[in-house]
Amino acid sequence: MASVPMHQGLLLAGILFSLGLVGLLVRRNVIFMLMSLEIMLNAAGLAFVVAGARWGQADGQIVFLFILTMAAAEVSVGLALVLQIYRRFKTLDSDAVSEMRG
Repeated sequence: MASVPMHQGLLLAGILFSLGLVGLLVRRNVIFMLMSLEIMLNAAGLAFVVAGARWGQADGQIVFLFILTMAAAEVSVGLALVLQIYRRFKTLDSDAVSEMRG
């Protein structure tokens, strides 16, 4: 069975993480920011899976399951925040939301 070399898998994970980071820093829409965060989490999970496959251990896949669980919790909390922000401010622009007062 042919496998992907470790440096190529880690390069792909690095590119995905960089794209997610750029998307998180550039976008002002809260939904796009959450999507960029998901891309970054998946890139970290990919790096763990590639490293685990390199050393023949299942640890990378176990960590990836923890990352998926954390991503699911982040999505549920993030979407609840998005709904509350939209109801209160009628926009999803993070600049408008940054003027929140207690």
